[in-house]
Amino acid sequence: MSYPRKVTMSWDVLLLRLPDDVTSVQQIPDDDTPAPLGSQHDVLAAITQAIPETDLTDPTWGELLGSTWSMELNIGAGDPVDSVMLHIRGSGDDVLTSVFHLAGALRCKVLDCAAGDLITPVETSGWHGFQRYRDHVVPSRH
Repeated sequence: MSYPRKVTMSWDVLLLRLPDDVTSVQQIPDDDTPAPLGSQHDVLAAITQAIPETDLTDPTWGELLGSTWSMELNIGAGDPVDSVMLHIRGSGDDVLTSVFHLAGALRCKVLDCAAGDLITPVETSGWHGFQRYRDHVVPSRH
């Protein structure tokens, strides 16, 4: 069995459609089923329009690269698309611009899966907390 040379952790955020008045995970009713984002075709078109450099060669699993970060977009094969999971690696706050640009294009809220709460362009402590945690538990191999 072979192991990767470098261990990488991702910060996972979920893009999902929630009512405008929901500002916290605690406000989501237990029996709530979020509305779908749209057909796979429409979701892919919205992503491409929002960030044209997104690689959607595999329409179920996109990729976006920044100068100091990478983002995988787990779109899935379902049609309609219920949500998009983003797996973010690296560093730099400019990745947040892309996250919220995608969320805006898909008319979604952003759920920080690690913190378990919704985040906004002004409340991004989850990303910074993830980087501190990652840097603490994964030794640097420079």
